[in-house]
Amino acid sequence: MTNMTTLGKVIDRVENMARNHNDALIDVGDIEFQDLETVKLAGEPHRMRPIAQQSISTRLGIPYQYLQKCPPEIQEINLNHWIEKERNEQLFFRFYGTEVRAIFTPRYIPTDNLEVIDRILSLGYGRDEVVQCSLDDHFMMVNIPDGRQSFTINGEKMTPGISLSNSEVGLASLSIAAFVLRLVCTNGSISKTEVSASYRHISTKIIKELPDVFTKVSQELTLKKDQFKLSLASRVDHIESTIDRFNKQFLLNKTEKEAVEWALPQEYGETMFHVVNTYTKAAQYKELPAESRYRLQRVGGMILEMVG
Repeated sequence: MTNMTTLGKVIDRVENMARNHNDALIDVGDIEFQDLETVKLAGEPHRMRPIAQQSISTRLGIPYQYLQKCPPEIQEINLNHWIEKERNEQLFFRFYGTEVRAIFTPRYIPTDNLEVIDRILSLGYGRDEVVQCSLDDHFMMVNIPDGRQSFTINGEKMTPGISLSNSEVGLASLSIAAFVLRLVCTNGSISKTEVSASYRHISTKIIKELPDVFTKVSQELTLKKDQFKLSLASRVDHIESTIDRFNKQFLLNKTEKEAVEWALPQEYGETMFHVVNTYTKAAQYKELPAESRYRLQRVGGMILEMVG
């Protein structure tokens, strides 16, 4: 699911995905690895998805890329050796059906996407609310525009709002930030701001604090108009080299760079306004996972902050 939709459709998709989700605390003594892709839990084999492979490799202190290159028998030896050194008596497993989608310590209390959506509804938003969403098995981003605060820059209508992002498998913590939606092509930039709230998934306070965080982030929305005006007045001599420099600065991966290259001709210009819009446009590149769409929108927001 990507781009403009309704909150109701997001809810339906999240609920449908959650039907196959379940969690369990597993005794470390019941964990035995056959290789990097398969783990036995109390004797029952389970396929590990790539995110789970990465999370257990990190937990055990084994470089993931090294394990990937090893033959299965070496993977088995390494994983089973280091799992015996695990300090916790149990590990927290997240499943999709019978497949392991992520592995964490018992201290990890995940924020489910359904919890986030339910809290949004409790704040007065309805199923008919128009939102921008990017959602897959690993990451969820929901941007809620506030049409009451729309403004026009360079003849284009801009609508600020609140952005929420969350990963049930640990790719990122629950984060709330200001964002601005460019309505002509539904590009969105997510702000890098001191009042944005990011939390590690270790406390149920996350959901309870949402109303206060919404208020704090909303206070920043009035700054966005001035920042866009400044970006339009900030000249760029060579947009290609500027883009290349930002790609390196923000450590974009290969697919994200391809997305930026795809977006550049569509947003080409001579100001920082065009640079910002190149990155937010890149978030619409079809090959991107949800996390990369969020990252590119956030890069656009961080570049905008530099101008301001």
